[in-house]
Amino acid sequence: MKPLKTSHVLAPMLGLLIGLVAYTFVYAKGYSYLSNDPSSCTNCHVMNAYYDGWEKGSHHMAANCNDCHTPHNVLAKYVTKASNGFFHSFAFTTGLFPDSIRAKQRSLAVTEQSCRNCHANLTQHIDTTAGADGTSCVRCHAGVGHNDTVLSSTSTALTEVSAQ
Repeated sequence: MKPLKTSHVLAPMLGLLIGLVAYTFVYAKGYSYLSNDPSSCTNCHVMNAYYDGWEKGSHHMAANCNDCHTPHNVLAKYVTKASNGFFHSFAFTTGLFPDSIRAKQRSLAVTEQSCRNCHANLTQHIDTTAGADGTSCVRCHAGVGHNDTVLSSTSTALTEVSAQ
């Protein structure tokens, strides 16, 4: 039996990679995640309630998704978007996502830092008077960016995760 040539192995792998990239960026609208357009989050129907809550929430006119859910430097922002995008698409493609979406600890840390950046005067005062005991914005104000009434069950889930 003849040994396989490297090109016989690499060509199908390259074709698979090109097909996956084309599917992700064309059919699944992956290109939209490179923007700051909040409506790109609704590419996945499970995000509709979050988007609707954001539109009705107090931060609608002040912040978009990236302002709260990605770090504020360019490299970290796109690394976070790529990581979240991969794991979100994997979970939704395989069906391995919980009914109540829960933020992971890293996502909570990014959101917490965003709160502290935008509300620095207030959080600095709280940390100074409270002794910086690990007080978390997200723990008490989990649903603020998405309208508490729309996401009350998610707010509870975020509070449980942030308390761990």
